[in-house]
Amino acid sequence: MPLAAASVDAQRLPSRALRRFAWGVLAYFIAVILWGALVRATGSGAGCGDHWPLCNGTVIQHSASEATMIEFTHRITSGISFFSVVGLLIWTFAATRRGHLARSAVVAAVIFTLVEAALGALLVKLGLTAGSQSPLRAPYLALHLTNTLLLLAALTLTAHMLSRSEGYLRDRIRVVAPAGAISCVVIILIVGVTGSLAALGDTLFPASSLSTALTEDFSSTSAWLVRWRWTHPTVAFLSSVFLIWLLVRAVKRSAYWDNRSLSALVLILLAVQYLLGLLDVILLAPVWLQIVHLLGADVLWAALVVLAARLTLQPKEAGERRR
Repeated sequence: MPLAAASVDAQRLPSRALRRFAWGVLAYFIAVILWGALVRATGSGAGCGDHWPLCNGTVIQHSASEATMIEFTHRITSGISFFSVVGLLIWTFAATRRGHLARSAVVAAVIFTLVEAALGALLVKLGLTAGSQSPLRAPYLALHLTNTLLLLAALTLTAHMLSRSEGYLRDRIRVVAPAGAISCVVIILIVGVTGSLAALGDTLFPASSLSTALTEDFSSTSAWLVRWRWTHPTVAFLSSVFLIWLLVRAVKRSAYWDNRSLSALVLILLAVQYLLGLLDVILLAPVWLQIVHLLGADVLWAALVVLAARLTLQPKEAGERRR
């Protein structure tokens, strides 16, 4: 066997089809998450009653209401997402060698998907849907979103590692100053959680005007979810300091990859998110804008995860070149 062929066989580089499938699964999961946000924003969470996984106790819906169709569609697409991530798991293990970092990432993705399904089921069974103002709903929603973001991170890392030509094996990487990058990712996760609670407050306690909304934000008689809304833009603004630090570090520390394009993308996405957030406040959080805002947040999150991985999980060859 020729040396070049033996080398390629030893590395077992993933096919282009697998790489495209991995990115496609990530895109599909984002679409499912957006539909889930539509379920929450339209108050359709109780569209299937307290039945799970069946909808109103049946599989086929006859003369279903709009809320039922929205919730039922979310359940169907969520079920498909589970089979897609299992398919990604099987394909990844079949196409990569032992020690490939994509294997660990896709296993984590499957675990988070199972947790996501369990959290969704409990959401329905506990009645924490539609107009429920149960004190359990907010912390439960925060837990749900945290798992969702970790799931997206795992899928993003799977696709990213499958797309690498170097630095994808556990024994061929070096971990470079992970604390800073990980801290930024955690901070963005906190921003996402505060945003989900602010969105819940907008859904349960809609304001009739901008002036009324601003007054209610600081009124002692308002529900705590309404008084909590100001924390999201505040935390988002403060987090930009850490994000800018991460972007500067990414541009300066390009030992192996040129991170300038990815850093520019993150900066653009961050600016778009601030604009969407401002419009969200001015327009009193219409459903369509909430969905667009969440889409931008998910894309920004995925881009940050890739950037953090490129900064912290570098090929050993990069370190050898610098010496």
